[in-house]
Amino acid sequence: MNILDTAHAVAHNYPGGCESLAPRIGMSAAVLRSKVNPNTDTHKLTLQEAVRITDVTGDEAILEAWAQERGLALVRMPAAEHCSDSAVLELMAKTWETNGEIGKEVNRTFEDGVVESHEVTRVKDRIWEHIRTLFGLHSRIEGMVEGKR
Repeated sequence: MNILDTAHAVAHNYPGGCESLAPRIGMSAAVLRSKVNPNTDTHKLTLQEAVRITDVTGDEAILEAWAQERGLALVRMPAAEHCSDSAVLELMAKTWETNGEIGKEVNRTFEDGVVESHEVTRVKDRIWEHIRTLFGLHSRIEGMVEGKR
């Protein structure tokens, strides 16, 4: 999903939609709807507004879409106090799960012998999820380095 479609989805998926989100970021619902509409050329969402939307909604999808468009993956950095053996084990299980999701999606893609663009997108999405999980695992282990606490 591209960044404009993502901004549209984040605003409209917020509980109460644009009508509820707009006053929290300091604009009218009509203006917000126009700014997040990828087909509107008259209003554009600014970077500061995208940051406010992310902060208010708690939804990092806009940031993730931008990172993905740039070939980057976001990783939540764990706080040292949340690093434990069980947390690492949990993340290891998650990496196995996300790796399996890639395999499932690849199998679905080749089932009919035809590879379609939306199928490639789904495979890419599963790969990005796996990459984020792997980097999260690395960060978690890094947070456990002796003397760092």
